[in-house]
Amino acid sequence: MSTKARRRRINLKKWGFDALFFALSLLLFLFVFFHFAAFFTDSFDFIDKEWAALHMGKIALGCGGLVVFSAAASLLLYARKVATLGDYLFSSADRKQQIIEKSFIRSFYGIHLTLTFVASVFLSILATGASLYELTDPDGFQGAVNLFSGLLHANFNLLPTAIIEVIETIFIAFLATVIAIPISFVLSFLCAKNIMTHPLAFTFYAVMRTFLNLTRSVEPLIWAIIFSVWVGIGPFAGMLALLIHSVASLTKQYSEIVEDVSDGPIEGIRSTGANAVQTVWFAVVPQVVLPYIAFTIYRWDINVRMATVIGLVGGGGIGTLLIKYQGQGMWPEVGCIIIVIAAVVWLMDTASAYIREALR
Repeated sequence: MSTKARRRRINLKKWGFDALFFALSLLLFLFVFFHFAAFFTDSFDFIDKEWAALHMGKIALGCGGLVVFSAAASLLLYARKVATLGDYLFSSADRKQQIIEKSFIRSFYGIHLTLTFVASVFLSILATGASLYELTDPDGFQGAVNLFSGLLHANFNLLPTAIIEVIETIFIAFLATVIAIPISFVLSFLCAKNIMTHPLAFTFYAVMRTFLNLTRSVEPLIWAIIFSVWVGIGPFAGMLALLIHSVASLTKQYSEIVEDVSDGPIEGIRSTGANAVQTVWFAVVPQVVLPYIAFTIYRWDINVRMATVIGLVGGGGIGTLLIKYQGQGMWPEVGCIIIVIAAVVWLMDTASAYIREALR
């Protein structure tokens, strides 16, 4: 790609980023304005979910208009040599140096980023209903007291059952990780940009990366709900949920390792006349084995933790037992289960940390 074409691509990235970021900022500022207008006039509630659901088309059209307006505003700022956030992120090193030399808080992009962050925090507080009053409410606090009382007076008569369930949880995580490893290993090379250089191969790479990104964006909790309906409530549904998410996550991590390998061994193997498979096996695999193992152990650690959570929605294991006793308000039993979960997660985390450290 020529220097001119590369510069044009970077400029399009900068323009697209600024158009979207400016539009988001304007939307946030409008929400803040309408909130204070409603507060002082007591005329309407600006966050009306029912109204928003009924007028989603108009809202989408309005957001599109904001993007178009922001795109035009970005071009005007570029013409006046005003440094924007997109200008800083996607410009050349020389241009970045010019931007950095100016004070952040006095620059346009610094003020813009700060105001957008403040507006985001303010609206997040409104949207979540964050309240110190609710946090210190005596009725709600009593529930927390009951839970901590259960931890201090745990019913260890439930310990044998809890141990059996936590072993099942470990097996759920183990099987999901073991099955995900070979699948992710193969897919990682097919999803590495430096390996899939042929136009047809690059098309496959783009499709696979998009598909895996979409798969990974769905949390294991949602996959557990899907599979509990598909195959029934139980550990098999939990294992499948972790398997799907593990394949998507490990493939991404593995492929990024492949993309960061040294080009020297690859060029050396290719110069001998080796084909694509031989090049990968002899030049790439030796460079990625240890990082692969470290990431795999880390993923196994994550799966053990997630296996306790997906049990809350029918994924089997100790999470199912926890939600059962929590729903009945049996706090000493809940305390015993929490202690068992905490002990197992701590042991797994400590062991995996030592193993990863040894592999460095």
